[in-house]
Amino acid sequence: MRALVVYESMYGNTKLVAQAIGEGIEESMHADVVEVTVAPTTVTADVTLLVVGGPTHAFSMSWPSTRRDAAQQAASIISRGRGIREWLGALPGTRRETEAATFDTRTTSRITGSAARAASRRLDRLGFPLVATPVSFRVADALGPLVAGELDRARSWGRELGAEVAARRPSRPVS
Repeated sequence: MRALVVYESMYGNTKLVAQAIGEGIEESMHADVVEVTVAPTTVTADVTLLVVGGPTHAFSMSWPSTRRDAAQQAASIISRGRGIREWLGALPGTRRETEAATFDTRTTSRITGSAARAASRRLDRLGFPLVATPVSFRVADALGPLVAGELDRARSWGRELGAEVAARRPSRPVS
């Protein structure tokens, strides 16, 4: 069993959440945490769990224009080029045997919209069975930092995801 955690991150907050989710998953199965611009272009048969996350931009997954705007706010940007919207849009076919979940980061304001919900709908249309409701992790403002306790919550969520998916699969040792 193996998990693939694909993330898009502008300022590093979503990267930290993805890494914490991966740490939690590692308690049940191996987890590869990869930034979207270097993520594989297909989900291979050995991937049991796919987790996709990114920042919420303009009420949904980022667009090239919102990534350009983000790049103007900080000297260093992690995800340049494609985001999870483009990555998901390029995924071929369906992987009914690979379960999926989504997460996002967003500010603590009352603004609605969620990159995780949009990514979840996209994965569902691609035929990935969804194992969890989309989850949002909070940042204090657009540049961060993460709200206190969010990394622990991400690690716990990853632990729950990994355990739930592993419980439905034949048991093999974690490597």
